[in-house]
Amino acid sequence: MPNFFLRLRQVFWLLPALASTAVQAVPFAYVPNEKSGTLSVIDTATDQVVRQIAAGKRPRGIAANPSGRQLFVTDAASSALLLIDNAGGAPVRTVALGKSPEGVSASQDGSHVAVAVEENNSVALLDGHTGSLLADIKVHGRNPEHAVFSPDGRWLLVSAEEAEQVDVIDVAQRRQVASIAVGLRPRGIGFSPDSGRAYVACELVNAVYVIDMAARKAIATIPAGKNANGIVVHPGGKQVYVSNGIDGTVMVIDTASNKVTATIPVGKRPWNMAITPDGAKLYVANGRSNSVSVIDTASARKVADIAVGELPWGVVIR
Repeated sequence: MPNFFLRLRQVFWLLPALASTAVQAVPFAYVPNEKSGTLSVIDTATDQVVRQIAAGKRPRGIAANPSGRQLFVTDAASSALLLIDNAGGAPVRTVALGKSPEGVSASQDGSHVAVAVEENNSVALLDGHTGSLLADIKVHGRNPEHAVFSPDGRWLLVSAEEAEQVDVIDVAQRRQVASIAVGLRPRGIGFSPDSGRAYVACELVNAVYVIDMAARKAIATIPAGKNANGIVVHPGGKQVYVSNGIDGTVMVIDTASNKVTATIPVGKRPWNMAITPDGAKLYVANGRSNSVSVIDTASARKVADIAVGELPWGVVIR
């Protein structure tokens, strides 16, 4: 009997460590390959592709619910959003949208999913739990590419290929309430952790615009590389990363000074990106290299190139 109580006490001692290990589990990166019709799944601990998931014929935008158990992927070929069970690796539901759906965003609390639908000139707002369509919200910009939630879930910022502004959607009201002037062809969008600032890459002016969300205006313009497009904000809020499609680089922007502090060579036509929750590693989809570059954020250097499918569009990490 004493041995039984000793072992029981040892189990209780181990429980906090086991719980900590579960919480700190290393996430996976999911990469939609537009030409291959697959998602490449990368273990961020080893930077190896561990499996492939079938995802329609032309997957582009991708998001995930907070647990990572459900993936949301746009399939441009079928004009639909695929709701994919991550464990089973297969679509469990398909939601019909307008033609050419592209960027997908999930709110941090998992309550909503937004999809930019290019040929509809609209943003589809869906229930993040059921996948049911809540609203189809028209926007001013033509051919919208990204619709990104602010961290507090109040706003969606929408960029479009034929625009010189980003459109602001009030999520609660489910309608566009403003437009904010930026450069020609806005692409990637990222928010500061407190939702107070937004960063918008404008491809045809090779610049990143800094937006004050309270004032609803651009307060700074930061020169970037050629065909600036992807944007990621570090979880700590002190750095912003912008990918430059023609240059094949990623630039690091210091948010205190709005200055570029490093330029990192990656693959050909770097596009959309994602960063690990701890901010340690940035994953960059290289559309013309069929690879994902891994950047160590502490040293601001590339540490790996991972072969994926054809024409990788972006990355989500969960």
